[in-house]
Amino acid sequence: MKKFLVVVAAMVALVMGNPFAHAQDQGVNGKWHFVLETPGGPRENDSVFSVDKDGVVTGKFGDTDVAGTFKGGELNLNFDFTSPEAGITAPFKLVGKVDETGALIGTWEFSEYSGSFKAMRPAPAPAPVPPPPPPPTK
Repeated sequence: MKKFLVVVAAMVALVMGNPFAHAQDQGVNGKWHFVLETPGGPRENDSVFSVDKDGVVTGKFGDTDVAGTFKGGELNLNFDFTSPEAGITAPFKLVGKVDETGALIGTWEFSEYSGSFKAMRPAPAPAPVPPPPPPPTK
């Protein structure tokens, strides 16, 4: 009986611990709001990434499809990007890591331009406010 309880306790710990571990370490999966430091001032971009079990990253950087990896805690993206502002299409390289605050920080390169970036996860939408209760009836 004692052995049975130990096995059951171990199974419960595995089942309960696994989602908790994944919730703590989301890597770069999900939505991000980027602020890229550029020679012309900060540029903002909303992005969404998904990482498969092999570390392959897919998703969008604005409206552009991304390609890259997330391995060893480092995000490496390299994809063709068209800048309407510069009027060119060129490889866009982005390298970063999630820091202790949960921000994604690193560097970017595009054509002859380069700089640093910081990305944060968007704040969750506020909970809807319930309507006030109806007035009491007499």
